Amino acid sequence: MSIPLPEIESAARALGRQLTQQEAQGLARYLSLLSLWNTRMNLVGARHWRAMLELAQDSWHVADVLHRWDQSPRLTLDLGAGAGLPGIPLRLFWDQGTYVLVEPRHKRSVFLRQAVVELGLSRTKVAACRMEELPPELRHADLVLARAFLPPPELLAAARSVLRPGGTLLLMTRQNLTLPNDYVLAHTHTYTARAQRQQLLLVTWRGHEGGNLG
Repeated sequence: MSIPLPEIESAARALGRQLTQQEAQGLARYLSLLSLWNTRMNLVGARHWRAMLELAQDSWHVADVLHRWDQSPRLTLDLGAGAGLPGIPLRLFWDQGTYVLVEPRHKRSVFLRQAVVELGLSRTKVAACRMEELPPELRHADLVLARAFLPPPELLAAARSVLRPGGTLLLMTRQNLTLPNDYVLAHTHTYTARAQRQQLLLVTWRGHEGGNLG
């Protein structure tokens, strides 16, 4: 399946995004690959590439937040990466540091590896394991993000085991949250996608000296 670039560009404009030619080419390759694999295994519920693009729009909002954050994380972990949303398209818009897609399910990890290769994503790797099984060198991330991996309160608790003190967690949520004492809100961004209000929260973990870890 080959998606014409003008159609990708037009569909993205309808969602409020002006793509560069390189971004459009990357999205076309990713959505074509996702559509092909989706006929073999249920990666995403969407069946048409336009609906898949609507899922991918979260990626450019995340990229915009990370550009405004103006940090250069050396290591980012994407927990429960699944079909590569938001991680694979995100790397088309934001390519700082080493980015590790953590996905324990074998078929999905194979898909992710193929997508990384076909899109030529630099410094982007796949860890085919559970978060708890990550090697020590991947357990001091500067940035952690996840989409539909765990409910936000559970993700806040789990991220402590893979964040360095002073590291940042990006939460994708529609909920209003009360943060534990050892997390500090650094930035918030609200937008509308798929007719629903979405929130991106950047929260910094102060480490175990932060006090209450409940």
